[in-house]
Amino acid sequence: MELPKYTFGLGDRFHKQGEALLDAMIKSNQNGLQFYPVFNKSNREHHITGTTPGDTRKAADKAIHEIGWRQPYFVDADHITLETVDSFIDSSDFFTIDVANFIGKTDDSTLNDFIRRNNHETGLMTIPGIESFEITTAFIKAVGEKFALAISEAAKVYNHIESLKTSFVAEISMDEVEAPQSPIELYFILKEIAFYKLNISTIAPRFSGRFNKGIDWRGELAQFELEFEQDLLVIKHCVDQLALDPGLKLSLHSGSDKFSIYPVIGRLCKKHDAGIHIKTAGTTWLEELRGLSLAGGDSFDLAKEICMEGLNRIEELTSPYLEVIDINTRHLPNKNWVKNCSTHEFAEAIQHDPSNPNFNADLRQLMHVSYKIAAEKGERFNMAVTTKAKIISPLVTSNIFDKHIKRLGL
Repeated sequence: MELPKYTFGLGDRFHKQGEALLDAMIKSNQNGLQFYPVFNKSNREHHITGTTPGDTRKAADKAIHEIGWRQPYFVDADHITLETVDSFIDSSDFFTIDVANFIGKTDDSTLNDFIRRNNHETGLMTIPGIESFEITTAFIKAVGEKFALAISEAAKVYNHIESLKTSFVAEISMDEVEAPQSPIELYFILKEIAFYKLNISTIAPRFSGRFNKGIDWRGELAQFELEFEQDLLVIKHCVDQLALDPGLKLSLHSGSDKFSIYPVIGRLCKKHDAGIHIKTAGTTWLEELRGLSLAGGDSFDLAKEICMEGLNRIEELTSPYLEVIDINTRHLPNKNWVKNCSTHEFAEAIQHDPSNPNFNADLRQLMHVSYKIAAEKGERFNMAVTTKAKIISPLVTSNIFDKHIKRLGL
């Protein structure tokens, strides 16, 4: 299955915003930005919200039908492993294979095989556009210790999917780890992918900086620009030299808001005529919460109730996301503020607009992971979101198009 050059991952925790998300794709196409939708939801999110991968497929197909979308679209089994992939087989055609838990782990057999395959690479390595690097036997061993087992595990997942499906898109994700992969490490990772004959369409490496949920990227912009361009050059080199998908592209999906780096991504993709896959998730749920606030009345009461419970359950809600959030609890509002704030004060506190003095990045991160509470509200939350669709839908569309896609400038 061929993946278009520019694709956008659309997370929808509660399967209510498919049409609004597609409206953002339509607006992007109307403005000369040819993006294609990939509806994504992870096993963890299904577990928390009580849904199944089949529900994501049904919601995506329904939105496609209602909007009349005639172009390609995909449904992503997000961050799957060998243990979780089976429940996604029937409903997904895009599989994000997550190997983060295997990076830095090894076994003697896999490591020795890796070393034997790559020992001939010792010496001065030159990838066009990147400073030459001296490859030693010690370096090859170190790379093998970090990544050989991870890619062999990716191969197991890929081959399992391939045994059950004739047509699908695959991505390998290694972004949720502590340290970025160097361009030379990425070269050997792609070389292993070629060895295992994995026909992947995208790869999600780790970049420098903090990619926290719901807030902007934090880091040195010049360093990110260097890493991103080097990775583009490595991919181009490997596509030219190895039997990899000619359309292989980078994927970026650590955290939901990356406003600072979008212009860099867009500029470098144009410079190198490269594709990109951008993945977003929880900000759609935050727009639902913001819409409930702006609707006032019982809807606002529900939004405040979710917020109040979130403040009471910080440790529980944040524990699955500790690698991708940084919440300073001293900066969170007290419960008296939640009780007495206006609809606009609450909405502005969780809207990602640092120029607004009411914006609270710590509260936004907490609310980002508090969708579990909304799920616990069941039909009460679902009905509120459905009845306030006229307020919520434009917020969802604008979030994806104006705040994300337009900043890329592709």
